[in-house]
Amino acid sequence: MPIPKSEVVSDVWRDGIFANKVLFCTGGAGSICSAQVRAMVYLGANACILGRNVEKTESMARDIATARKGAKVLGLGAVDVRDAKAMEQAAERCVQELGSIDFVIAGAAGNFLAPMDQLSANAFKTVIDIDVIGSYNTVKATMPYLKRSAHQHQTNGGPTPTTGTGGRIIFVSATIHYTGAPLQTHVSAAKAGVDALAHAVCIEQGPWGVTSNVIAPGPIGGTEGMERLAKHSDVANSQKRIPAGRWGTVKEIADATVYLFSDAGNYVNGEILVVDGGAWHRSGTNNPGSDWEYPDFLLSGRGVTGVKGGKKSKL
Repeated sequence: MPIPKSEVVSDVWRDGIFANKVLFCTGGAGSICSAQVRAMVYLGANACILGRNVEKTESMARDIATARKGAKVLGLGAVDVRDAKAMEQAAERCVQELGSIDFVIAGAAGNFLAPMDQLSANAFKTVIDIDVIGSYNTVKATMPYLKRSAHQHQTNGGPTPTTGTGGRIIFVSATIHYTGAPLQTHVSAAKAGVDALAHAVCIEQGPWGVTSNVIAPGPIGGTEGMERLAKHSDVANSQKRIPAGRWGTVKEIADATVYLFSDAGNYVNGEILVVDGGAWHRSGTNNPGSDWEYPDFLLSGRGVTGVKGGKKSKL
């Protein structure tokens, strides 16, 4: 049964604005990326989602396809973003079966909690490889098609396009590296790299009509990330520290995605759109009352417990 449109994307967006367009998304079976894809499909797009888990990816593709009658959503499992050749083949198959690649979301990511003393070089490298190398492989595999789409749907100062937009990429990042956070050395370094990559794409590919932007979600309720990395006992305190007074929703990330891919985002390029209710402005290392209060937790030498995303490994 399809998820009601009102739970996925706001009514301010007109139906069909992405008709006959194709979205290519890595990490598309994840809770945030699947919501981004579902919103685009509701608004007329077809899509190709990638993931390592075959069953999860194919199942999510079928589920997203229920968003709109006649929608085509291709689920490609057993695809690792760290494998450049596999990414090239996935992009080729997407174009063969769906006709084009007009939009890209680079959303594949890895995360867990671990203090640096317990973070192995291999664990650090794994996150860098998934987030940064994976995003780069996504860019390399899809850029020829994005350039083609950008050329077909010019929005650089010319007349309003009659066939919509194209040639746009969004990188899904985070905000933790803005101020720094304990237990997230690997992710902070990786997401900083993703942001830098997005800016480089803007500079080099902008003259071809391609736009490159970042969406940096804050704490989003009901997602795998919050399930893996947050303690249920600390939810109330966590929400109280956010200026907006609550966690965000996947719908709010989806709306930001539609904005950047639509005509409303024509002149937005090389930017980071933070969607976090103001949370990062209150970020810091002190978390009073938490089991991970700074610096006591780090000085204790204890490992992270009580969450699914903890990591115990030695240097």
